[in-house]
Amino acid sequence: MSRALFSSTVLAGMTGLLFGVGLVIAGMTNPDKVQNFLDFTGTWDPSLAFVMVGAIGVYASLYPLIRRRAAPIYEPRFTLPTRKDLDPKLVGGSAIFGVGWGLGGICPGPGLVDLGSGLLPAAVFIGAMALGMTLQKAMAREAPRAAPVTLGVLDDVGAR
Repeated sequence: MSRALFSSTVLAGMTGLLFGVGLVIAGMTNPDKVQNFLDFTGTWDPSLAFVMVGAIGVYASLYPLIRRRAAPIYEPRFTLPTRKDLDPKLVGGSAIFGVGWGLGGICPGPGLVDLGSGLLPAAVFIGAMALGMTLQKAMAREAPRAAPVTLGVLDDVGAR
């Protein structure tokens, strides 16, 4: 293994560990906390909004600084999305993700963290997620591409 690949792998592992610890500290691995955040008419818990605002603040302040670099530290170039359209698959997948997150109180990042704890619901969630990803890949090979919808507000996505 080359030194750059090793360094990149170690950095990715440390970043993942930091992300996982942040999820645990923020309570994002607790499905009840997530569901209470989404329950505006009952036991609403706004604390996860602070987690989201904090994440947006970190992103908003660092993104412009990072984009000034010619390339990432361990990659030859940045790879940013170039598509500027919304297709039905993206909208439908986002809706399914949101409904699943609301009903289950768990999403992929916290699900992987919970899987490390050996909890059965996390294993069921990760298994169902893997099955869904496999089905999506199989269906994507068979289905024709849907016509995209272009929105002017997305014209700057991926722009330098």
